[in-house]
Amino acid sequence: MMIPPIEDRRWRVARQMGIDCAIAKLAPELTGKTPPWDYKALSSEVERYRAGGFKIIGLEGDQFDMSRIKLGLDGRDEDIGRYCDMLSNMGRLGINLLCFNFMAYFGWFRTGTGIPTRGGALVSDFDATLAEAAGPTELGTIPHDKIWENYTYFIQRVVPAAEKAGVRMGLHPDDPPVPALRGICRVFTDLKSLERGLEIASSPALGITFCQGTLSTAGEDIVTAAKTLGKERIAFVHIRDVRGTAKAFSETFPDEGQIDMAATFAAYRDLGLTCPIRPDHAPAMDGDSVADAQVDGINVGYESNGMIFTVGYMKGLMQANGWSDA
Repeated sequence: MMIPPIEDRRWRVARQMGIDCAIAKLAPELTGKTPPWDYKALSSEVERYRAGGFKIIGLEGDQFDMSRIKLGLDGRDEDIGRYCDMLSNMGRLGINLLCFNFMAYFGWFRTGTGIPTRGGALVSDFDATLAEAAGPTELGTIPHDKIWENYTYFIQRVVPAAEKAGVRMGLHPDDPPVPALRGICRVFTDLKSLERGLEIASSPALGITFCQGTLSTAGEDIVTAAKTLGKERIAFVHIRDVRGTAKAFSETFPDEGQIDMAATFAAYRDLGLTCPIRPDHAPAMDGDSVADAQVDGINVGYESNGMIFTVGYMKGLMQANGWSDA
């Protein structure tokens, strides 16, 4: 993928909305550079964003191929070492948040994209029946115990590096939060399992990425879940809405799904949250260029116009609740 130029439309629109901080994914397929375990590569991206008017305050997603770590394969120690180098580089450059997941083989997964919703806007959806109809992957069955074992091996080795670097790691729930996808088990599928994930490497450097949409499809009440975790354990917030359950759901605009957004933002205010917050998986609207294919990077979910709507909606709720500088 081409590296977005400083005057890319998304960057201009973000500045017009008053945004000056960025959460970035800097994987090689997006930057054309070495992964962020290379200090010079990460530093050059910090400078590129700064020239565009943004400060990178966090990284999100797999910044390089994490397969050996998540599947417990030979070579994972080398990759964990590189992960620790990345954390060190982030600390040196003042990037204090890393949103990560432990979804093995599949990342966030959908069975459909380009699904018409309000006014012809397009969203993604998920149907577990369709997913399972494809049958197991070439890896066969990978049980829950193995994923927990691999996560434990990883997190106990990287959290000390995060502590030393002054970086907060935010664990993202599995999306969709189903027990398994085509034979590959998933373990972070509800609030209880996320709390278990924190306990394995108890540290102020390890928290939760509070993804509203994923937790809602998991059957959690969002206000209750936020209050249960509390300010100290929420490292990052993702704002999106959905209709449905883990087995079958579709994305929605933030004003028409099943989450009580007003109550949720009031809860964030009452908790005194000061962590980063961003819009997530907004519908694609007229004027957006949407790839009619399986979700992969920027297509349904990350186009500009739906994000404009969501940011405005967020700012209104934040101002109405007196929460932070909206």
